Amino acid sequence: MARRVIVVTAVHGPSAAFLPEAHASLDAQELPSGWEWHWVIQEDGRTDEVRRYVPDDPRVTFRQGRPGGPGVARTIALAHAEGEYVKILDADDRLTPGTLARDVAALEADGSVGWTTSRVLDLLPDGSTAGFPDDPDDGPIEPGAVLDFWRAHDFRAQVHPATLCVRRDLLLGLGGWMALPASEDTGLLLALNSVSRGWFSAEVGLLYRKWDGQMTGQPTHVDPAERTARMAVVEARARALGAFGWRYPTGR
Repeated sequence: MARRVIVVTAVHGPSAAFLPEAHASLDAQELPSGWEWHWVIQEDGRTDEVRRYVPDDPRVTFRQGRPGGPGVARTIALAHAEGEYVKILDADDRLTPGTLARDVAALEADGSVGWTTSRVLDLLPDGSTAGFPDDPDDGPIEPGAVLDFWRAHDFRAQVHPATLCVRRDLLLGLGGWMALPASEDTGLLLALNSVSRGWFSAEVGLLYRKWDGQMTGQPTHVDPAERTARMAVVEARARALGAFGWRYPTGR
């Protein structure tokens, strides 16, 4: 049987119209021989707004559930994620050609690497793109490096959690995404970095769409009191995991 990368997407009504573009970027991926991808789209809610945008493709599974935010939607989607690796793809973003193949190559080459990330370009409303000036070098990311950078740069990591590809057992062992109204993906990224080595690909792996309806662009996302609380619990979890001394894979 083919080995599988599960691509997990949380979606709600306002972002559903971008699903066909996300699918086109997936359809363009070329994986190594013996590998395949399967896309699990989980609606954060039960509405009539999303289904019509779900591609008619046997490699796509669509599920709905009671609303709880993107972290809850992604975590419940793991019930349908039968594969070795889990790749994140937000509904409004697009993968670049070769992304999945690079993720698989990095994880297959080194069993001590628990997760991968890649360079991101913001996709602006006019179609232009913009990069990030603090990308790390291509190669491994040692435990604790992301937390240190994030803490020193106003809670902004040097790698983007929307590009994560992670070993499924490690993801499940950490409980999936954090139970937060936002920054749940950053919380997962820092937890992963606390217990395992990662990998960064300097080749662009994701076009991160900037648009008026995105959740991170809403006023509630930058509310000072909530942001302070989110960052506090994200950091506390990461530091607690680091202090326990547990590492993936075990025995290292």
